[in-house]
This record gives sequence, C-alpha cells and structure tokens, in this order.
Amino acid sequence: MTTIDRLTTLEQVLDGLMRRYQERVPDVGKIIAAMLAEGLITAPEQIENDHIAFRTMGVPQLGIASLERIFLHYGYERRDAYHFEGKKLNAFWYHPPRVDLPRIFISELRVSDLSPEAQAIIHSYTDEVTHDPVDDLDLDDGSQVDAFLHKSLWHLPTWADYCRLAEESEYAAWVIYNRYYLNHFTVTIHNLPTGYDTIPTFNAFLEQHGFKLNDAGGKVKISPDGTLLQSSTVAEMIEATFAGGEKHAISGSYVEFAERRPLEAYAHLPAHELRREHRREGFEAGNADKIFESTYSDQTGRRG
Repeated sequence: MTTIDRLTTLEQVLDGLMRRYQERVPDVGKIIAAMLAEGLITAPEQIENDHIAFRTMGVPQLGIASLERIFLHYGYERRDAYHFEGKKLNAFWYHPPRVDLPRIFISELRVSDLSPEAQAIIHSYTDEVTHDPVDDLDLDDGSQVDAFLHKSLWHLPTWADYCRLAEESEYAAWVIYNRYYLNHFTVTIHNLPTGYDTIPTFNAFLEQHGFKLNDAGGKVKISPDGTLLQSSTVAEMIEATFAGGEKHAISGSYVEFAERRPLEAYAHLPAHELRREHRREGFEAGNADKIFESTYSDQTGRRG
C-alpha cells in the first residue's frame, strides 16, 4: 500500500472516530454552532484538531503496545513518554504523518499498581482478550479498523464492578465501560480571530454560552514555560446500560482546547506567518494530569 493510500485509510478511520464522538458528545455540536453564530469560523471544517486521545488498560495483549500499532501503521511517530504517579498512568504522544492531521495521545492504566481486588475485577473482563486483537485486523481496511475501535472487547460490566473500580481509579471505571471510544478531541485556539485566540478569552466565550469548564488546577492549565495553555469542558453524562439491563448515568467524553504559543526563536514572526512547526510541540504532564479529571465525579457533579 502506498503512503497516499495509507493516509486515505487513516482519514477514513479518523472520520469514523469523530462521527461517533460527536454523536455521543452533544457539546461538540453546540460549541461549533456558537463559533459559527459569533463568526469565529464560517464552516466547521475550519476548526483545526490539535489532538485526539485514547484511554487503555495496561494489561497483556492490550494497552499502548497494542493500540499504537494501528496509528504507527499509518505513519504516526511515537514521541515523548509521560508518567502520572498519582493516577497510576503512563502515556505517549504521536506525531502525525501530515501537518493537517491531529496529534494522538494514548494513555494506559498501570493495572498492576492497583489493589488485588481492583486488579481481579479488571482481569475478569480483559482476560477474555487472549491475544493482541490488532493481529486480527487488516490495517489497510479503514472500515474494519473503524468498527474495531467501537466494538466491545469484553463482556458488559456490572454496575457493582464499575462502582468498585471508580472508588480506586475513576480512569479504570471509565475504560471498563467506554473502552476505545474517543476520550476527547481538541480545538486549536491560537488560529482563531483576535479576541478569541487565547485560552482565557476562549474560556470566557465558552462560559458566556453556558459551557461548564473543568476547574481542576484552575480553568486554564499552563505549562511551566508558559507556551502551552489548555482547558476542557466537563465530560457529558451518558446513559449507560450495564449487565442485566441496569441503567445508570456515567461520564462520557469531553472537548479540549489548546493554545500553542510560538517558540522563542519565532516569537518575532507576525501571526499570519506562524506555522505549526514554529509553535510549542508535545504535551505537558502537569496540564494533562488535570485534564484527565474532566471525566471525574468531582467535575461531572458540577454540570447540574
């Protein structure tokens, strides 16, 4: 398969992810509508997607080692590693094969760091996956990959198991139900019109339109060097059906926003000359640590 063919397949996979994500997260459509109404954009396609993110279980046959294979196949390159000690998570980000495509951020739960009880609950589900499921995929078949990213990998969890995991790791509870569903996509802020092109000003725009923002660590998350600013909505609640048909509202996905400021060597350039490579790359562990909490009950409980 040629590079062009692989990029075409990748676009099919990304389109499938975004289509289902938008169906699950009504805030996406509402934010786009508000941006259109206020003239920030004239078409949804003008929104630059900074990155998308996945959550995984760090167990044999799954986790980062499995999921990343899909995107490495399409030309993504693994970059920096991140570790979140308090949340018991590891992560990598992946550089896209084309400048207009989103970065990818994949995290995994260090399951072996949890209590024996929590580990046993997780393995009661993930042990159904007896070999790396990506081995069974034709990665050149976009529809097949798209379907895989939205299918069940294990049997439907019980509400009791979900709640027990949430007591110890809300990340674990999220993954045991949501699996590979897109955790968030990210609106690039710095390319928007003046007055909306910084995280503080865009946050004000969002709040004026009634969107609830994640305030863990402050509504604006700032890297120590001041060049990466991020914020996010509080995850929307979805009606989830658990084993036995039991239904409960749980955290779904959310929307993130990123402002990447120019690197010092390019700070003198006028805004219209700044390109992606002139701006801060990668991620910041301190920012990401608080963004994770967009799905946590301390935040979702504020949606009212």
